[in-house]
Amino acid sequence: MLLINVVMVKFSEKDLVQAKVETAHLLIRALGQKLGNLQLYEKERFQTISSDPQFKSDVTQLLSEAGFSETMIVNLRNKPIFSTNAPEGKSTRGFIPAREAMKTGMSSTDFSGMTWGVIWFSPEEIRMSSPLRFEGQVIGGVSTRASLTPIYNNLRKSERFVIIYIIADTIILALVGMYLLSRIVVNPIHRLLKLTAEYKEGVIFPSVGEASRDEIGQLSRSMNFMLKRLDENKRELKAHIYSLEQANSELQRAQNEIIRSEKLASVGRLAAGIAHEIGNPIGIVLGYLEMINKNVLTEDEKTDFLCRIETEVTRINQIIRNLLDFSRPSNGKPRETHAHEIIQNTVDILHPQPMMGDIRIEKRLTASKDLILADPNQLQQIFLNLIMNAADTLVERKNGANEDRESVLIIESRDSGETIELRFEDNGSGIPENELFQIFDPFYTTKEPGEGTGLGLSVCYRIVEGIGGSIRAESDVGKGTTIIVNLPISENGGH
Repeated sequence: MLLINVVMVKFSEKDLVQAKVETAHLLIRALGQKLGNLQLYEKERFQTISSDPQFKSDVTQLLSEAGFSETMIVNLRNKPIFSTNAPEGKSTRGFIPAREAMKTGMSSTDFSGMTWGVIWFSPEEIRMSSPLRFEGQVIGGVSTRASLTPIYNNLRKSERFVIIYIIADTIILALVGMYLLSRIVVNPIHRLLKLTAEYKEGVIFPSVGEASRDEIGQLSRSMNFMLKRLDENKRELKAHIYSLEQANSELQRAQNEIIRSEKLASVGRLAAGIAHEIGNPIGIVLGYLEMINKNVLTEDEKTDFLCRIETEVTRINQIIRNLLDFSRPSNGKPRETHAHEIIQNTVDILHPQPMMGDIRIEKRLTASKDLILADPNQLQQIFLNLIMNAADTLVERKNGANEDRESVLIIESRDSGETIELRFEDNGSGIPENELFQIFDPFYTTKEPGEGTGLGLSVCYRIVEGIGGSIRAESDVGKGTTIIVNLPISENGGH
């Protein structure tokens, strides 16, 4: 409204100035008619026009009514014959414009001065210069001036009422608009916000203004539909999560059963070898006891035999204890464990086994940090499976090729950044390249049926991945195989 008011004020100002110009043209035409009549019908009076009080009174009244002043009239001899300010002389401001208009026969409009208009600065005065014509002939020239200040004053008076109207209208529109906005938009949105803040899962979202067909009603219905869909999706998601949890639990149990089964299979193999190993010391113990019972030994000999019996029994006890420790169920809870210690214990368990009789084990445990956060029993199961697999390969190679080459298993540890690298390297027959990527698959085995489950390396892979490590194999047919295990070092490090 203010912008429209500014535009209208400028147009009004322009129109009023143009009306002033039109008034000046009418005034000049009237002066021309009056002078022409005097020149034609009252020549004596025309000669004394500059001092004629009647003419001066008539023209002054005419100029006053039209709002003009400082009028100058010149005749064809370039002499001023009438002036509202100076009857004679060429020094008045209107003389030159009047003379030029008479000579050129052209009217001119000039603006001068600057004063405060209605809303900005505007010209203060307007001067009209034009030739005086009577019956189509130029009989003189005239120049007249008018102040534009009365126009601006009148406009400013009118503008006050317009501004008051705009302010009142703005207040009324603002109040009505605030009321309508609050009723139509703000209050419904506040109700929506309150309902969404108090919304509980499973509760139907009440629609705001079911009969409303405006945007707020559409928003309410859309939000209601969205929350219904969210409830449905949540129920579906919970059902899927429960199903996945059940499946994951079943999978975890199945994996634990596989690990336990493979562990029991390893225990069975160890037990078969240990039975033979235990038989020898038991025979020796029985022989010593038989000789003691005959009472043919001296006290020193009895003491010596009893010491030997104790040594053999201690040996049997250690073998059985190692086997029991390995076969004992694991709680599955990780704790900080030294990898070198587990490797040494595993080698001690396998040492009495017949399969290890012709195999030389070299331990190169040079890693400066071997502390690992893992279940010790699971670590031992990894190392036991890898050593037994290597032993089976070495025995198979020696029996198949009748080679005299010594069977060697190298167990090596290295520092590898934030992990420890464990390498189990044998000089067996190796694995073909096209089968190397399958050795960690479940039930994959190169042994004869009934001699292996094919789960050993698969179980190792699963345990190593669970710890956060990695396992891979390198092999060269005819030269041997290397299993490389990388395990993350615990933050405490360890030596």
